[in-house]
Amino acid sequence: MSSRDTDWDGVRLHVVTGKGGTGKTTVAAALALALAADGRKVLLVEVEGRQGIAQVFDLPPLPYEERRVAVAPGGGDVYALAVDPEEAMLEYLEMFYGMRRAGRALSKMGIVDFATTIAPGFRDVLVTGKTTEAVRRKGKDGRRIYDAVVLDAPPTGRIVRFLNVTNEVAGLARVGPIKNHADLVSGVVASPETAVHFVTLLEEMPVQETLDGITELRGAGLPAGGVFTNMVRTSGLPEAALDAAAAGRFDPMELALGLKAAGLADGDPNAAALAEALAQEISEHARRTELERQERVSLDAAGRPRYELPLLPDGVDLAGLYELAESIRAQGAA
Repeated sequence: MSSRDTDWDGVRLHVVTGKGGTGKTTVAAALALALAADGRKVLLVEVEGRQGIAQVFDLPPLPYEERRVAVAPGGGDVYALAVDPEEAMLEYLEMFYGMRRAGRALSKMGIVDFATTIAPGFRDVLVTGKTTEAVRRKGKDGRRIYDAVVLDAPPTGRIVRFLNVTNEVAGLARVGPIKNHADLVSGVVASPETAVHFVTLLEEMPVQETLDGITELRGAGLPAGGVFTNMVRTSGLPEAALDAAAAGRFDPMELALGLKAAGLADGDPNAAALAEALAQEISEHARRTELERQERVSLDAAGRPRYELPLLPDGVDLAGLYELAESIRAQGAA
Protein backbone atom coordinates (compact mmCIF):
# COMPACT_ATOMS: atom_id res chain seq x y z
CA MET A 1 0.00 0.00 0.00
CA SER A 2 1.53 3.32 -1.05
CA SER A 3 1.27 6.42 1.11
CA ARG A 4 0.46 9.89 -0.12
CA ASP A 5 -0.39 13.16 1.54
CA THR A 6 -4.02 14.22 1.33
CA ASP A 7 -6.14 16.95 2.85
CA TRP A 8 -7.74 14.40 5.19
CA ASP A 9 -4.87 12.38 6.62
CA GLY A 10 -6.02 10.82 9.88
CA VAL A 11 -9.72 10.90 8.96
CA ARG A 12 -11.30 7.45 9.05
CA LEU A 13 -15.00 8.35 8.79
CA HIS A 14 -16.01 10.50 5.82
CA VAL A 15 -19.63 11.61 6.15
CA VAL A 16 -21.09 12.89 2.86
CA THR A 17 -24.17 15.09 2.86
CA GLY A 18 -25.79 17.51 0.41
CA LYS A 19 -29.04 18.95 -0.81
CA GLY A 20 -31.20 16.56 -2.81
CA GLY A 21 -30.31 16.54 -6.50
CA THR A 22 -26.65 17.48 -6.04
CA GLY A 23 -25.35 13.94 -6.65
CA LYS A 24 -24.55 13.14 -3.01
CA THR A 25 -24.55 9.35 -3.44
CA THR A 26 -22.47 9.53 -6.60
CA VAL A 27 -19.84 11.67 -4.87
CA ALA A 28 -19.82 9.34 -1.84
CA ALA A 29 -19.22 6.35 -4.12
CA ALA A 30 -16.47 8.15 -6.05
CA LEU A 31 -14.83 9.22 -2.78
CA ALA A 32 -14.88 5.60 -1.56
CA LEU A 33 -13.17 4.50 -4.78
CA ALA A 34 -10.58 7.24 -4.43
CA LEU A 35 -9.86 6.37 -0.80
CA ALA A 36 -9.52 2.66 -1.63
CA ALA A 37 -6.92 3.23 -4.36
CA ASP A 38 -3.50 1.58 -4.08
CA GLY A 39 -4.51 -1.39 -2.01
CA ARG A 40 -6.72 0.08 0.69
CA LYS A 41 -9.98 -1.34 1.99
CA VAL A 42 -12.93 1.04 2.32
CA LEU A 43 -16.53 0.52 3.43
CA LEU A 44 -19.28 2.58 1.79
CA VAL A 45 -22.44 2.79 3.91
CA GLU A 46 -25.92 4.06 3.09
CA VAL A 47 -28.64 4.60 5.67
CA GLU A 48 -31.69 5.96 3.84
CA GLY A 49 -33.01 2.71 2.36
CA ARG A 50 -32.91 3.98 -1.23
CA GLN A 51 -30.42 1.39 -2.53
CA GLY A 52 -28.57 4.29 -4.15
CA ILE A 53 -25.19 2.56 -3.88
CA ALA A 54 -26.47 -0.47 -5.80
CA GLN A 55 -27.78 1.81 -8.53
CA VAL A 56 -24.53 3.75 -8.83
CA PHE A 57 -22.48 0.57 -9.16
CA ASP A 58 -25.14 -1.06 -11.39
CA LEU A 59 -25.76 -3.92 -8.94
CA PRO A 60 -28.82 -5.72 -7.57
CA PRO A 61 -30.19 -4.37 -4.26
CA LEU A 62 -27.69 -4.82 -1.44
CA PRO A 63 -28.51 -7.09 1.51
CA TYR A 64 -27.80 -6.15 5.11
CA GLU A 65 -24.22 -7.39 4.99
CA GLU A 66 -20.86 -5.99 3.94
CA ARG A 67 -19.87 -7.16 0.49
CA ARG A 68 -17.32 -6.10 -2.09
CA VAL A 69 -18.80 -3.97 -4.86
CA ALA A 70 -15.78 -2.57 -6.72
CA VAL A 71 -12.03 -2.80 -7.21
CA ALA A 72 -10.33 0.57 -6.90
CA PRO A 73 -7.42 1.82 -9.05
CA GLY A 74 -4.23 0.13 -7.90
CA GLY A 75 -6.03 -2.88 -6.47
CA GLY A 76 -7.94 -1.60 -3.43
CA ASP A 77 -11.39 -2.86 -2.49
CA VAL A 78 -14.65 -1.02 -1.90
CA TYR A 79 -17.18 -2.84 0.26
CA ALA A 80 -20.74 -1.61 0.67
CA LEU A 81 -23.44 -1.90 3.31
CA ALA A 82 -27.05 -0.79 3.17
CA VAL A 83 -27.99 -0.39 6.83
CA ASP A 84 -31.45 -1.64 7.72
CA PRO A 85 -32.73 -0.06 10.98
CA GLU A 86 -34.66 -3.17 11.96
CA GLU A 87 -31.63 -5.45 11.58
CA ALA A 88 -29.51 -2.86 13.38
CA MET A 89 -31.96 -2.94 16.28
CA LEU A 90 -31.81 -6.73 16.44
CA GLU A 91 -28.01 -6.50 16.62
CA TYR A 92 -28.34 -3.87 19.34
CA LEU A 93 -30.69 -6.08 21.40
CA GLU A 94 -28.32 -9.02 21.05
CA MET A 95 -25.24 -6.92 21.89
CA PHE A 96 -26.62 -5.33 25.05
CA TYR A 97 -29.36 -7.68 26.20
CA GLY A 98 -28.77 -11.06 24.48
CA MET A 99 -32.30 -10.76 23.06
CA ARG A 100 -31.91 -11.35 19.31
CA ARG A 101 -34.58 -14.08 19.19
CA ALA A 102 -36.94 -12.04 21.32
CA GLY A 103 -36.12 -9.06 19.13
CA ARG A 104 -37.34 -10.92 16.07
CA ALA A 105 -40.60 -11.62 17.85
CA LEU A 106 -40.89 -7.94 18.72
CA SER A 107 -40.19 -7.09 15.09
CA LYS A 108 -43.07 -9.28 13.93
CA MET A 109 -45.33 -7.49 16.39
CA GLY A 110 -44.32 -4.12 14.93
CA ILE A 111 -42.62 -2.99 18.14
CA VAL A 112 -39.45 -2.09 16.26
CA ASP A 113 -41.27 0.25 13.88
CA PHE A 114 -43.22 1.67 16.80
CA ALA A 115 -40.07 2.36 18.81
CA THR A 116 -38.22 4.08 15.98
CA THR A 117 -41.30 6.09 15.00
CA ILE A 118 -41.97 7.56 18.42
CA ALA A 119 -38.24 8.09 18.97
CA PRO A 120 -36.65 8.84 15.56
CA GLY A 121 -33.44 9.80 17.32
CA PHE A 122 -33.12 6.16 18.37
CA ARG A 123 -33.23 5.09 14.70
CA ASP A 124 -30.34 7.47 14.00
CA VAL A 125 -28.38 6.03 16.92
CA LEU A 126 -28.87 2.54 15.49
CA VAL A 127 -27.70 3.32 11.95
CA THR A 128 -24.84 5.62 12.95
CA GLY A 129 -23.88 3.06 15.57
CA LYS A 130 -23.48 0.40 12.89
CA THR A 131 -21.31 2.77 10.88
CA THR A 132 -19.06 3.83 13.74
CA GLU A 133 -18.67 0.19 14.80
CA ALA A 134 -17.18 -0.46 11.36
CA VAL A 135 -14.79 2.45 11.91
CA ARG A 136 -13.63 1.02 15.27
CA ARG A 137 -13.57 -2.65 14.28
CA LYS A 138 -10.21 -4.43 14.46
CA GLY A 139 -8.94 -7.77 13.21
CA LYS A 140 -7.07 -10.41 15.18
CA ASP A 141 -3.82 -8.61 14.41
CA GLY A 142 -5.10 -5.50 16.19
CA ARG A 143 -5.29 -3.44 13.02
CA ARG A 144 -8.45 -1.71 11.81
CA ILE A 145 -10.46 -3.81 9.35
CA TYR A 146 -11.18 -0.79 7.14
CA ASP A 147 -8.76 1.97 6.23
CA ALA A 148 -11.71 4.32 5.90
CA VAL A 149 -15.51 4.33 6.03
CA VAL A 150 -17.63 6.59 3.80
CA LEU A 151 -21.17 7.29 4.99
CA ASP A 152 -23.75 8.39 2.42
CA ALA A 153 -25.69 10.40 4.98
CA PRO A 154 -29.10 12.14 5.00
CA PRO A 155 -29.47 15.53 3.27
CA THR A 156 -27.92 18.74 4.59
CA GLY A 157 -31.06 19.92 6.36
CA ARG A 158 -31.05 16.88 8.65
CA ILE A 159 -27.34 16.15 9.01
CA VAL A 160 -26.69 17.81 12.39
CA ARG A 161 -29.67 16.15 14.05
CA PHE A 162 -28.65 12.82 12.48
CA LEU A 163 -25.09 13.02 13.80
CA ASN A 164 -25.75 14.71 17.14
CA VAL A 165 -26.99 11.46 18.63
CA THR A 166 -26.15 12.26 22.25
CA ASN A 167 -28.64 15.13 22.24
CA GLU A 168 -31.20 13.09 20.33
CA VAL A 169 -31.33 10.32 22.94
CA ALA A 170 -31.06 12.59 25.98
CA GLY A 171 -34.80 12.42 26.46
CA LEU A 172 -34.84 8.65 26.01
CA ALA A 173 -32.15 7.59 28.43
CA ARG A 174 -29.70 9.36 30.69
CA VAL A 175 -28.02 6.11 31.79
CA GLY A 176 -27.84 2.54 30.59
CA PRO A 177 -27.11 0.78 27.28
CA ILE A 178 -28.83 3.32 25.00
CA LYS A 179 -26.86 6.19 26.55
CA ASN A 180 -23.62 4.17 26.42
CA HIS A 181 -24.27 3.27 22.78
CA ALA A 182 -24.90 6.93 21.90
CA ASP A 183 -21.71 7.96 23.70
CA LEU A 184 -19.69 5.43 21.67
CA VAL A 185 -21.16 6.85 18.47
CA SER A 186 -20.54 10.43 19.55
CA GLY A 187 -16.96 9.59 20.51
CA VAL A 188 -16.24 8.74 16.87
CA VAL A 189 -18.44 11.34 15.15
CA ALA A 190 -17.14 14.33 17.12
CA SER A 191 -13.49 13.25 16.93
CA PRO A 192 -10.70 14.32 14.54
CA GLU A 193 -11.16 10.92 12.87
CA THR A 194 -14.38 12.22 11.28
CA ALA A 195 -15.00 14.82 8.57
CA VAL A 196 -18.44 15.87 7.30
CA HIS A 197 -18.21 16.76 3.61
CA PHE A 198 -20.84 18.73 1.69
CA VAL A 199 -21.88 18.19 -1.93
CA THR A 200 -23.28 21.17 -3.81
CA LEU A 201 -23.87 22.66 -7.22
CA LEU A 202 -22.89 26.15 -8.36
CA GLU A 203 -26.45 27.34 -7.84
CA GLU A 204 -27.86 29.71 -5.25
CA MET A 205 -30.09 27.34 -3.25
CA PRO A 206 -27.68 24.40 -2.78
CA VAL A 207 -24.80 26.80 -2.07
CA GLN A 208 -26.81 28.62 0.62
CA GLU A 209 -27.91 25.31 2.13
CA THR A 210 -24.28 24.21 2.21
CA LEU A 211 -23.18 27.40 3.95
CA ASP A 212 -26.02 27.08 6.48
CA GLY A 213 -25.10 23.44 7.05
CA ILE A 214 -21.45 24.28 7.74
CA THR A 215 -22.50 26.98 10.21
CA GLU A 216 -24.92 24.63 11.98
CA LEU A 217 -22.31 21.88 12.10
CA ARG A 218 -19.78 24.19 13.71
CA GLY A 219 -22.37 25.35 16.21
CA ALA A 220 -22.92 21.74 17.26
CA GLY A 221 -19.19 21.16 17.67
CA LEU A 222 -19.08 18.63 14.81
CA PRO A 223 -16.13 18.44 12.37
CA ALA A 224 -16.77 20.18 9.03
CA GLY A 225 -14.91 18.64 6.11
CA GLY A 226 -14.60 19.78 2.51
CA VAL A 227 -17.03 21.04 -0.12
CA PHE A 228 -17.42 18.98 -3.30
CA THR A 229 -18.81 21.16 -6.07
CA ASN A 230 -20.41 18.66 -8.42
CA MET A 231 -21.41 18.78 -12.12
CA VAL A 232 -19.12 21.70 -12.99
CA ARG A 233 -19.32 22.77 -16.63
CA THR A 234 -16.24 23.85 -18.55
CA SER A 235 -16.57 27.15 -20.41
CA GLY A 236 -14.61 26.59 -23.60
CA LEU A 237 -14.68 30.32 -24.38
CA PRO A 238 -11.88 32.87 -23.83
CA GLU A 239 -12.20 35.07 -20.74
CA ALA A 240 -12.24 38.20 -22.93
CA ALA A 241 -15.28 36.95 -24.87
CA LEU A 242 -17.11 36.00 -21.67
CA ASP A 243 -16.36 39.37 -20.08
CA ALA A 244 -17.58 41.22 -23.17
CA ALA A 245 -20.76 39.14 -23.36
CA ALA A 246 -21.49 39.60 -19.66
CA ALA A 247 -21.03 43.37 -20.03
CA GLY A 248 -23.26 43.51 -23.13
CA ARG A 249 -20.37 44.42 -25.41
CA PHE A 250 -20.45 41.28 -27.54
CA ASP A 251 -20.97 42.24 -31.25
CA PRO A 252 -23.01 39.72 -33.28
CA MET A 253 -21.60 41.25 -36.48
CA GLU A 254 -18.10 40.25 -35.44
CA LEU A 255 -19.39 36.74 -34.86
CA ALA A 256 -21.02 36.70 -38.31
CA LEU A 257 -17.74 37.77 -39.89
CA GLY A 258 -15.94 35.05 -37.94
CA LEU A 259 -18.41 32.42 -39.14
CA LYS A 260 -17.89 33.49 -42.73
CA ALA A 261 -14.10 33.55 -42.34
CA ALA A 262 -14.24 29.99 -41.05
CA GLY A 263 -16.40 28.95 -44.02
CA LEU A 264 -19.26 27.99 -41.69
CA ALA A 265 -21.79 30.45 -43.07
CA ASP A 266 -20.35 31.45 -46.42
CA GLY A 267 -23.22 32.24 -48.77
CA ASP A 268 -25.85 31.33 -46.18
CA PRO A 269 -28.68 33.90 -46.34
CA ASN A 270 -29.43 33.12 -42.69
CA ALA A 271 -25.89 33.84 -41.53
CA ALA A 272 -26.93 36.99 -39.67
CA ALA A 273 -29.77 35.16 -37.87
CA LEU A 274 -27.41 32.31 -36.98
CA ALA A 275 -24.88 34.78 -35.59
CA GLU A 276 -27.60 36.51 -33.59
CA ALA A 277 -28.77 33.20 -32.08
CA LEU A 278 -25.21 32.19 -31.21
CA ALA A 279 -24.56 35.60 -29.67
CA GLN A 280 -27.64 35.13 -27.46
CA GLU A 281 -26.38 31.72 -26.36
CA ILE A 282 -22.96 33.19 -25.56
CA SER A 283 -24.52 36.01 -23.53
CA GLU A 284 -26.60 33.52 -21.50
CA HIS A 285 -23.53 31.34 -21.00
CA ALA A 286 -21.56 34.38 -19.84
CA ARG A 287 -24.28 35.33 -17.33
CA ARG A 288 -24.35 31.79 -15.96
CA THR A 289 -20.55 31.74 -15.73
CA GLU A 290 -20.59 35.01 -13.78
CA LEU A 291 -23.25 33.68 -11.38
CA GLU A 292 -21.18 30.52 -10.88
CA ARG A 293 -18.14 32.66 -10.14
CA GLN A 294 -20.11 34.49 -7.46
CA GLU A 295 -21.20 31.16 -5.92
CA ARG A 296 -17.54 30.04 -5.82
CA VAL A 297 -16.67 33.22 -3.93
CA SER A 298 -19.47 32.50 -1.42
CA LEU A 299 -18.27 28.92 -0.92
CA ASP A 300 -14.63 29.98 -0.51
CA ALA A 301 -15.69 32.39 2.23
CA ALA A 302 -16.66 29.36 4.35
CA GLY A 303 -12.98 28.56 4.66
CA ARG A 304 -13.26 24.86 3.83
CA PRO A 305 -11.24 22.95 1.21
CA ARG A 306 -13.19 22.88 -2.04
CA TYR A 307 -13.05 20.40 -4.89
CA GLU A 308 -14.66 20.63 -8.32
CA LEU A 309 -16.00 17.56 -10.09
CA PRO A 310 -16.84 17.74 -13.80
CA LEU A 311 -20.24 17.37 -15.37
CA LEU A 312 -20.03 14.07 -17.24
CA PRO A 313 -21.63 14.50 -20.67
CA ASP A 314 -22.80 10.88 -20.86
CA GLY A 315 -24.07 10.71 -17.29
CA VAL A 316 -22.57 8.75 -14.42
CA ASP A 317 -21.92 5.15 -15.42
CA LEU A 318 -19.24 2.97 -13.84
CA ALA A 319 -16.53 4.46 -16.06
CA GLY A 320 -17.69 7.95 -15.06
CA LEU A 321 -17.49 6.98 -11.40
CA TYR A 322 -13.82 6.05 -11.83
CA GLU A 323 -13.26 9.35 -13.64
CA LEU A 324 -14.71 11.24 -10.68
CA ALA A 325 -12.57 9.20 -8.29
CA GLU A 326 -9.45 10.15 -10.22
CA SER A 327 -10.45 13.81 -10.10
CA ILE A 328 -10.90 13.54 -6.31
CA ARG A 329 -7.44 12.02 -5.95
CA ALA A 330 -5.84 14.58 -8.28
CA GLN A 331 -7.18 17.40 -6.09
CA GLY A 332 -5.81 15.87 -2.89
CA ALA A 333 -9.13 14.94 -1.31
CA ALA A 334 -8.13 11.25 -1.07
